[in-house]
Amino acid sequence: MDRLELIKRNVQEIVTEGELEELLNKKEVPRAYVGYEPSGKIHMGHVLTVNKLIDLQKAGFKITVLLADVHAYLNRKGTLEEVRKTADYNRRCFIALGLDEEKTDFVYGSDYQLGAEYMLNVLKLSRTVTLNRARRSMDEVGRAMDDPTVSQMVYPLMQAIDIAMLGVDIAVGGIDQRKIHMLARENLKSLGFETPICIHTPILLGLDGTKMASSKENFISVDDTEEEIYRKFKKAYCKIGDTEENPILALFRYHIFPRYETVVVERPEKFGGNITYTSYEEMENAFAAESVHPMDLKNSAAKYINEILDPVRKVLL
Repeated sequence: MDRLELIKRNVQEIVTEGELEELLNKKEVPRAYVGYEPSGKIHMGHVLTVNKLIDLQKAGFKITVLLADVHAYLNRKGTLEEVRKTADYNRRCFIALGLDEEKTDFVYGSDYQLGAEYMLNVLKLSRTVTLNRARRSMDEVGRAMDDPTVSQMVYPLMQAIDIAMLGVDIAVGGIDQRKIHMLARENLKSLGFETPICIHTPILLGLDGTKMASSKENFISVDDTEEEIYRKFKKAYCKIGDTEENPILALFRYHIFPRYETVVVERPEKFGGNITYTSYEEMENAFAAESVHPMDLKNSAAKYINEILDPVRKVLL
């Protein structure tokens, strides 16, 4: 897999691909970043962007991870002390998941976001962005947006200034970050900063086939026990032949195949014995043809996800 193909793997959108190719041609060690709002448990939806950061590291990028404690505070996720503690937990998880610590700069928002230069740039941006535009940019990520606080309107302006002041070429995030990233692309140049390239990953379905939500317990947390994962997978939606809205297949596509050259689905000899797949497409086609049973797929997914998460459990002990 060449450099560009690795970067493009499993992404939903690149804004823009032409700018990305130009960057790769002119800069030997480009920089990319993701900002994580420390606000609870890390789940496999977060790990999707970690996987992309690992791809970018392999493609020669220097990575910055912003542990956005001030953003979490503004979005009403706890006191500054509480979210800083969660940020420390996030950092340990990301390293255990495979981010190369030597090639990653971990930056806490509170280390630089309260400085005069940063705040002046936020204020400058506030003069050019309308209240309506700031509010729309928060639709996918804000809490209680039917009656937002002023702090939630400052949030996307800060995220844009983060991109500028961290000196990164690429902003990576889930597709739910798109509106905020577009706000940055539209406005940073007027403040004298470069326009960022944006890479967006998909949003994972919950294990029940509906939107992932903590209230439904339909997600996999990185600190779930091995037994909890097998229990959750046993109840997960995985209708035979359904390849479109299948959370188990999504885990193979976005989390398992990027880390394993071959995947083995174990099953008793009386049902045909083990099956080995060398690509996600091969597995998807087999499932569509109903040549592999959903329960065998679930058990295999649980085994591999447990292997991926085992280093995290050890770090958190």
